Amino acid sequence: MPLGSAFSLQDWDQFSAHHRYGHFLQSSAWGQLKSNHGWRATWSCVLDTSNHITGGGLVLLRDLPAKVGKLAYMPRGPVLDWDAPTHASKVLSHVSASAKKHGAIALIIEPSLMDTPHDEKMLLANGFTPNSFTIQPRRSIWVNLDVDAENDILAKMKQKTRYNIGLARRKGVTVREANADDLPKFYQMMEATSARDGFAVHSAAYYDDFLRLFGAGGSDVARLLVAEHSALPGVLLAGAVVTAYAKMGIYVYGASANEHRELMSTYLLQWEGMRWCRARGCHTYDLWGVPDEDEDKLEAEFDKRHDGLWGVYRFKRGFGGQLVRQVGAWVNVLAPFRWQAFLLARKWRKQTDAG
Repeated sequence: MPLGSAFSLQDWDQFSAHHRYGHFLQSSAWGQLKSNHGWRATWSCVLDTSNHITGGGLVLLRDLPAKVGKLAYMPRGPVLDWDAPTHASKVLSHVSASAKKHGAIALIIEPSLMDTPHDEKMLLANGFTPNSFTIQPRRSIWVNLDVDAENDILAKMKQKTRYNIGLARRKGVTVREANADDLPKFYQMMEATSARDGFAVHSAAYYDDFLRLFGAGGSDVARLLVAEHSALPGVLLAGAVVTAYAKMGIYVYGASANEHRELMSTYLLQWEGMRWCRARGCHTYDLWGVPDEDEDKLEAEFDKRHDGLWGVYRFKRGFGGQLVRQVGAWVNVLAPFRWQAFLLARKWRKQTDAG
């Protein structure tokens, strides 16, 4: 992970973790994780005259097929003061130049910005255009944790969700932080959930690496929480990986067993995830991904649709959060002909896979 001689990974993490636009996907631990699994992590930062970081972030690089070049990607970055247009332009220019220097044919960014005409205009003015695909969830539900008491969070939930949290407790479900012996069981649940709900999962090594890098023995900003029952020794009912970074709690990965679903363990698990994040100073809990549709359509169709993330929305809507939509993925094309070749190849590959 080559860095400029004027700053270190510790400097970057200190900057990102305390910035209002910081995100765990911009942390050095995320860079290390992705480096272990097919990407190359670099940092591109703008410094002031005292060599303090003022903006920039983690840039992930990946070789594209047929020696087309590299793809550069900034997940939830760059991290900068977006309210200062001159500064934003300087940082965006810097990270684009850095990506080109590394041989990237395009730089894709997915900044932590809301979907507003103002922010879209700013990105357009700096050479970025909306990308044809996104990597991170664009629409999500955020639960407000910045309240006086936990009961204030519960009061905002749908009555059925609040009831199911209490039901899980009354039935004897408990939630704890996982240990090393739980990881194989959690991965088995991930595979079961993938088969049941139709989403892809990473390898077992990927989740092991995540928890090693982000857990108590690493950067200490994430936990795997597991739900169990004393009458079912050695059995995990559900698991959830949550992060607490830059005052934002995020539900990143989750799984549940096919059996004992009547115990409503997933509801209690999410509540304990919120409590864990709130205890670590988080103001918001991001439930991380729902269908990218307007709220009126989501509410009109959630009890009829079962494809994609619609089942996920039915579950998450009950926690009383606010539906939010971020600005999405934007691209600065650095080598137009090769970028078009990449897009055509990507489209052909998707059509082939679908057929």
